Amino acid sequence: MNDRCPACGLHFNREPGYFLGAMYISYALALALVFAFGAMLWILTSWRLDKVAIWTVLFFVPFAPMLTFLSRVLWIYLDQTIDPEIK
Repeated sequence: MNDRCPACGLHFNREPGYFLGAMYISYALALALVFAFGAMLWILTSWRLDKVAIWTVLFFVPFAPMLTFLSRVLWIYLDQTIDPEIK
């Protein structure tokens, strides 16, 4: 992760524990993605639940790192919306 935003200069390095909220956002996004994909796969294919679970996990694994970065961006956006950093 960069130290500063190249566009606005926002300092990304925060105090320890700052991104704990981003973990909750990442968990919620992952849960929604896994359940939505699993339900869609189960309904559309009529596969057994164990086969749906395996394919859902295989689908989700490549997206896990992207969700981590997306959740950090959303957490910073939420923080800046509530308490903007004065330049």
